[in-house]
This record gives sequence, C-alpha cells and structure tokens, in this order.
Amino acid sequence: MIALLIAGGIALAFSLFLTPLFIRLFTRLGWGQFIRDDGPQSHHAKRGTPTMGGIIFILGAIIGYFLGHLISGEPITLAGLLVIYLMVGLGIIGFVDDFLKTRNQRSLGLGGWSKVAGQVLVAGGFAALALNFPDDQGLTPASSMISGIRDIPWLNLAVFGTVAGGILFAIWVTLIIVSASNGVNVADGLDGLASGAAIFAISAYIFIGFWQFNQSCFNELLDNDVLAQCYEVRDPLDLAIIAAAIAGALIGFLWWNTSPAQVFMGDTGSLGLGGALAALAILSRTELLLVLIGGLFLVVTGSVILQRAYFKATKGKRIFLMSPLHHHFELKGWAEITVVVRFWLISALFVAVGVGLFYLEWVTGTGG
Repeated sequence: MIALLIAGGIALAFSLFLTPLFIRLFTRLGWGQFIRDDGPQSHHAKRGTPTMGGIIFILGAIIGYFLGHLISGEPITLAGLLVIYLMVGLGIIGFVDDFLKTRNQRSLGLGGWSKVAGQVLVAGGFAALALNFPDDQGLTPASSMISGIRDIPWLNLAVFGTVAGGILFAIWVTLIIVSASNGVNVADGLDGLASGAAIFAISAYIFIGFWQFNQSCFNELLDNDVLAQCYEVRDPLDLAIIAAAIAGALIGFLWWNTSPAQVFMGDTGSLGLGGALAALAILSRTELLLVLIGGLFLVVTGSVILQRAYFKATKGKRIFLMSPLHHHFELKGWAEITVVVRFWLISALFVAVGVGLFYLEWVTGTGG
C-alpha cells in the first residue's frame, strides 16, 4: 500500500512540476504539432504546440514505479515490468511516428501498415514473455485462458496443444494490444480528452489489482469461504502500483494538457497508454472487461469504422459530420471543453460499470 501511494505521488509530482521544462525543451527542438487542413478550423490555432508529451508521463510513471519500490522495499515483479515494456515499446513506435511528422511537417508519419507491424512485433515479445517464467506457485504473468472478470476455464487456448495454443494466445493478445493502443490514439483529438479518459480507465486497475491482492488464493489469512472466490493472478499488488504510477503521472500531465493545451501527448503517449491498458487487462485476467473499462475508446474508434464503412457503401454519404465522434460534436457547435468534459463523464460511467461488474461477480460468486 505504501509503495502504491509513493509511486503515484512521485509520478504526479514529476509530470506536474517538470512538464514546463519539457515544454521548453520540445519547443527548442522544434517538436511542434502539425494540424491537418481538413480538420476543424478552430484547431489551426494549435499548430506548433509542443507534442510528444507522452515522453513526460511515461518517464514519470517509470520513475514513480521504481522509486516507490526502492523507498518501500517492495520487490519489483515481472508483471510490473511487462506493463512498462509494453508502454515503452509502443511509446517508441509512437515517437518515431511523431518525429517523422514534426520533421516533415505533414500529418503522416509512419505508414499505417508500418505502425501496425511495429505494434505486432512489440505485442509478440510481450506474449512470449507473459506465458513464461512461472513464480513459486507456478503462475506465469498471463495465462492461456481468455478472461472476462477472471480466467474462463472453457476458453483455454492450451487445449490446442503447446505450440498451437501459444500461437493462438499471441494472436489474441496482439488483437487486444493493437485495438487498445489504436483506440486511445483515435481518441487523442481534443485537449485533455485522451489523458482525462485514460486516468479513469487506468485507475480502475488500481482498485482491481489491490482487490485481487487482498483476495488472492495465496493469501493465508483468507478463510475457506472466501477462498472459493479467490483470484489466481500473479503479482496483483504490483499491477496496482504501476497503474497508480501511470495514473499519477497522467494527472500531473493533464494540468498542462487540458484546454488550452500547452503540450500534446502525441502518438508517443496515446500508443503507450493503450499498451499499458492492454497489459493491465491481460495480466489481471480481465481481458473482456476492458471493453467496458475502455468503453469510450471503443465508441470513438467505432465511429471511425462506421463512418468509413457507410461512406464506401453509400458512395460518399456520411453518418457523422466528421469522425472521430468528438469532431462531429465540435462541428455541431459544441465548445471543445464541453465535448471533452462530457466525454470524460461517459468514460467515467463506462469505468464505473466495469468496476461494478468486477465487484458484483465476487459478491455473487458467479465465477468466470
């Protein structure tokens, strides 16, 4: 518990107080945001705003995590390191994309397939690590079962054999990772929208990880009745600690990222955040629950898919004035801050339902 508070506090302080220094550095390096000509006209005033701010909160989260462990004496675990690996790995892909945009001063950085190839490569490494290195109880960071609120025994990919099951697991994990990272990336279109929504989503895993730690099957203090509903999750407390570090870093960053934003997270931040969300869901054995916890990102991404599909099917007609969905409401006349705050509320509602279902499953004892 002490490590969790220290990690979150240090990460928050890092991004809150040091972001102005990074803004000056990014400005000196010429890392300014490029604005698409076909976007809302009000966004052209944002041209040149420092971007790649994801570097700030990713660094803050990592420093908070390690200092939290150092000060508290809590051991560092493979689960926590895997979340950092996925966040940093996808953040690097986003950084390359952002760097190419700023250097070439155009809205296209990495090609779409190049970006997906990078995501798949990083996700493959995560999958390989997550199914190996069992601890003293024989638990690997992830399991071969598809999970909802916990592992679902009848959806065990291992029934197809070690090799085929491992391949299917890698495909499943890659699907989650690519979807989550691109979902956050699509939502990052208004000042503070993605960072605020991500705070709610990441914070859900502070509660989930801490609850799983208290109700762990390896907690000797639990009586037999409670053990019937215990969680076989590896290092759940450390998942809560890294989630607290990321959430704290995001809160400090949001101070400077909210409207009018003085720095943008860029693809560096949005892809990294999506990776962290995916890793937390996979390692906490709540993969399908991510549909609710990251519900806003799903809705926003869905609006893009619907718009493109409808446009092609009707040869030029549109459902929305513009996609993603937040731009539709901007063109309807909503102020940017109004769209952002209302989308935050929707995100909070999705997260509340997701966490509520997680707790309800434990109370009712319905199982996975």
